[in-house]
Amino acid sequence: MNLSQRVKELRCRKGLSQELLAEESRLSLRTIQRIENNESEPRGDTLKRLAIALDTSPDEILDWKILEDKGYLTLMSLSALGFLFFPILGIILPLIFWILKKDKLKNANELGKSILNFEITWCLLLFSYFIIIFSGLLGVIMGYLDNIVGPASILKLYIPVILLYIYNITVIILSTIKVFKNKRHSYKPALKIFK
Repeated sequence: MNLSQRVKELRCRKGLSQELLAEESRLSLRTIQRIENNESEPRGDTLKRLAIALDTSPDEILDWKILEDKGYLTLMSLSALGFLFFPILGIILPLIFWILKKDKLKNANELGKSILNFEITWCLLLFSYFIIIFSGLLGVIMGYLDNIVGPASILKLYIPVILLYIYNITVIILSTIKVFKNKRHSYKPALKIFK
């Protein structure tokens, strides 16, 4: 199905005539006719107006043109493992992958947002825990100030950090496997920073 057929199908599915679509999208009737006759291709503002009038997204209209690259999506998902070297790398690397292909590959936009939301949430949890530890608040809460500081008590402080790292690795690996198998990935919990 080419783009002109796609626009026509979406218009008919919504029960609009070319005139009504032109009116709702604030485009000229001639523009709508040219698009549906495959004489021109909507881009930029025209594409956005069509998408709004057809109650869909520009990606949905262009979906037939967007390539699928399972290898790139798998690599994007694995790039979140950069957090093992430095926590912020778990955000920066997927962000680069996302910016490069978010509009060019099918599912890259959704996957990138999911990874970024999850990694930002994870970093916030990790840094919040370190702030609590270094402020001495955790020691007061857990009564560590009365105990002699030794290897066992220090290890107890880092158990939540170790668990956070294990959880992050597990989520990334399981989600990467799902991405590779074209199944629905699950990066949770995650704050909705990128919507």
